[in-house]
Amino acid sequence: MNTVHHSPSQQGKKLRGVNLGSWLVIEKWMVPSLFAGTNATDETSFCVELGDRATSVLTHHWQTFITRDDFAWLAEVGINAVRIPVGHWLFGADYPYHPAYGTNPYPFVVGGIDILDQAFAWAEEFKLAIILDLHAAPGCQNGFDNGGIKDVCEWHTQTAYLEHTLTILERLAERYQQHPALHGIEVLNEPRWDIPTEYLKAFTTEAYQRIRKHCAPENVAVVFHDGFRSFTEYSGFLMPPDFTNTVFDIHRYQCFVREDIDLDIFGHAHKTLTEWKQEADDINHDRGVASYVGEWSLGIDLHVVSLWADGPFNHALEGLDECQANIAYRLYAAAQLATFEHHLGWFFWSYKTETTPAWCFRECVERGWLPNNFR
Repeated sequence: MNTVHHSPSQQGKKLRGVNLGSWLVIEKWMVPSLFAGTNATDETSFCVELGDRATSVLTHHWQTFITRDDFAWLAEVGINAVRIPVGHWLFGADYPYHPAYGTNPYPFVVGGIDILDQAFAWAEEFKLAIILDLHAAPGCQNGFDNGGIKDVCEWHTQTAYLEHTLTILERLAERYQQHPALHGIEVLNEPRWDIPTEYLKAFTTEAYQRIRKHCAPENVAVVFHDGFRSFTEYSGFLMPPDFTNTVFDIHRYQCFVREDIDLDIFGHAHKTLTEWKQEADDINHDRGVASYVGEWSLGIDLHVVSLWADGPFNHALEGLDECQANIAYRLYAAAQLATFEHHLGWFFWSYKTETTPAWCFRECVERGWLPNNFR
């Protein structure tokens, strides 16, 4: 691909972005139409069940779900960055086997890398920064559908899985190292809370070295997720002078645990403006202003996102009329934006969904829940 050298240092640039979720790593709750008529729950079971037919279905999805017009619209409303989730199968059939693949050792559809190349071209055209996010690792790092294999978390149990993960990160760094749109590479999305912190630190340190073989720190950040544990477990980790331009990633939602689900809308806003604001200040004091809220949304209804929860599915907007619900969404949105501005960047999850407006950035803007100008 064509390469263009970066402009002077991108380090420390404020990012206001969206995730391009369920594009190159599909999630059933976000694109239920794609999964209609199947028993699949994630990208692995989707590709295994559809077999050869998966190629035409997914290729069509890639080409139509996100287009140049979407990049143009994001730039128009002042969004300056996109976080793009990718799977470990991006470069084709060289990944280690997992029993979920059944009889086909390489079930995943080939061709996603061409779509990513196109995304980089659009990002350059509209001056959007890209954070590449390894969202699904071999063996699955979290047991969620977004990790590629639901209810399996074996990434940390095999050396082959670890090594392939590092190889993919290095290949991404090598391929896009000179591209002006590349702003950062996130080494692994949401590794589960019970993977030992020391294992994650060793992996992240090696991933940093692999990326830095190709990407200079003044051009490309190395991003790592908190792994659902306190930032204090990473105090002093991957910090200057030995490590440069590293960004700590947290994801903040209020719809997955019971004490959040039971809040009314004032409780949601209050938690955002007190606990989450204090957390931002504490992280900045600990690490400097070098953290992203890599995922957040206006979602407070667990039922619409969950393939696994049992309920009850109460939520803060029950009993509100349409006007009150719109006001509530605006309140929760404003509280989060005000708080997350204390970080170096934030990325709404996600730009586009089919049936869940509170998780669809474009619909949130068009309904007036979010601002229509982020400049």
